[in-house]
Formats: sequence, C-alpha cells, structure tokens
Amino acid sequence: MKTNFSLLFYLKKPKNHQNGLVPIYLRITVNGKRAETSTGRECVPVLWNRLDKDPFVNYKAKVKRVDRIFLNREELQAISDKVFPTERLNQVRDIFLFCYFTGLAYADVKKLKPAEIVKGMDGEMWIYTKRTKTHQAIFLYYYLR
Repeated sequence: MKTNFSLLFYLKKPKNHQNGLVPIYLRITVNGKRAETSTGRECVPVLWNRLDKDPFVNYKAKVKRVDRIFLNREELQAISDKVFPTERLNQVRDIFLFCYFTGLAYADVKKLKPAEIVKGMDGEMWIYTKRTKTHQAIFLYYYLR
C-alpha cells in the first residue's frame, strides 16, 4: 500500500500583525488528510526564506509519560454485573467490555459489521476487520461466553 506523505512549514501571521516575530506552523498531510500544529518556534518574516541554519536544531519534542492504571478482575466483574436503569447505559457497558477484552478501539467497534465476523479455518468464529486509525488488517478470536 502506497502512502502519500508531506510536511510543510509555514509562517502564520495574525490579522493585526505589524512587525516582529511570527509563529511557525507545521502542516502534515497523509493520503490527503491534513493536520496542522504550531511548532512553538517563531521567525521574522523577512528571514523566512533566507535561513542559514536549521531553526529546529535545538528543538526537543516533549513527550508526556502516562502511567496507565488497569482494571483488576473484581472491578471488571463489578462493571459486568452492574445493571443500569436504561437499556442505553447497559449497551454502553457492553460495548466498553467488548472493547476491553478485544483491544479494539471504540471507532473500530462502531464500524464493525456482522459480515466481519467469520468462521475461520479452525471452525471457530473470528473477527476480521481493518483498524480505523491505521488501516491495518486484524484477526481476533471471537469468544462468546
């Protein structure tokens, strides 16, 4: 599968800009889908196309470390046993548990179709779909309890 990918750095002048530094923005395009973000750097517009050195030479990306907390068996059982006053909330609980046990994101479960639940060569039921975010094909054993 061929992927089209491009990066574009550009200056984004505010409407009331008179003079001085202007923020540098980055546009990332992957297969026609665009995303834009500020680089956190600034430049004088007159010097934008006359840079002698890389303006990002000292730039360090900031990565936030996230400590994930996992549910234990008792917590999962409490969620599973909980009966809500409305059918909609019971369905939300069931979708949450399905996502938890399959590892699928909600976006993947939302687009899941009955045709994507197929009988495998082993005679068991499998989920065969593509991930929404990565378009990666996946096979998951579909176990009904």
